[in-house]
This record gives sequence, structure tokens and C-alpha cells, in this order.
Amino acid sequence: SLTKRRANKGSGHALSANDATVSVRLSFVSSRVSSSKMSWDSYIDNLIAQTKDASGNTNCDKACIIGIDGGAAWTSASHAKSIKLQGHEGPNIAECFKSKDFTLFMTDGVTVEGKRYIFLREDGIVVFAKNVTLQASKTAIIIGHCPIGGQQGNLNKGINVIAEYLESLNM
Repeated sequence: SLTKRRANKGSGHALSANDATVSVRLSFVSSRVSSSKMSWDSYIDNLIAQTKDASGNTNCDKACIIGIDGGAAWTSASHAKSIKLQGHEGPNIAECFKSKDFTLFMTDGVTVEGKRYIFLREDGIVVFAKNVTLQASKTAIIIGHCPIGGQQGNLNKGINVIAEYLESLNM
């Protein structure tokens, strides 16, 4: 029967079919959590593809998505083209967007991966810095980096596509 218990050798603990079911469920939840992070990573690839110019060159070499509430990473650092925010960079960026106070960026620049980028301008939902663009949706901030020699205008368009898509999902 399904409720029949089997004794583990020498442990004194018994394992039931219900215990096995819980174990299977936990591993299913764990794999779902991992796959949800992987699904956000696909947005990096999509963003990069959206930045192609007429010659087929991409104008984004790395990107990430963080939450607007607290700046936690939605994309994983394991993605080859992921921006890997350091220390308080994510929370600082999120706080600026959440409060719509970009004074920190204006005075200190935009810090991404330990490097400061010169602040150019902002319009409340998009921040433009030299080689970096950040755009907020309702719940996320999309951050992209333009390689030296790339066209930042194409990066801006790619980031906007992702931000608008998230907005359409009420995110």
C-alpha cells in the first residue's frame, strides 16, 4: 500500500510514500525556481538581438534586469552577457528610479559593475549615461551597456522594446 513505511538502514527513521511525494514536489519547485531565473536570462539575448543595426552588428554587449523594489537581480550573473552589479549598485539604481530623484546620478554618475559612467540626461523613466542606458517599467529596470564604437541609439531602442513588453504584461 502507498502508506506502507520502509525503515532506513540503521537510522531509525521511516520513509513513507507521502515523504517521497513531498521530496518530488520540492524538487519540482526547486527546478521551477531555477527555470524562472533562466527565463529572465532569455531577455538578455532578446535585448541584444533588438539592438542590431542595418549591418547586423549588435549595439549591446551586456545587460541585466533588476527589480524596482530593492534592486534585486532578475537575470542571473551566470549568463555570459549579463551585467554583474556589485554591492549596492542595484539598490542605489532602484532607489533613484523608485523615488524619481536622479541627483545621485547627476552628481556621481551611474555606477555599473564598479565603473562610473557619465550621466547625460533622464526623463523620469529612462536614464542615459555614456555607454549605458537604464529604463524602468512598472516593476523592473532594464540596464544595457553599449560597447565602444557601438551606436547607443540602437541600445536605447532595444531597451525600450523590452521595457514596453514588460509594461504590456503589467510588469
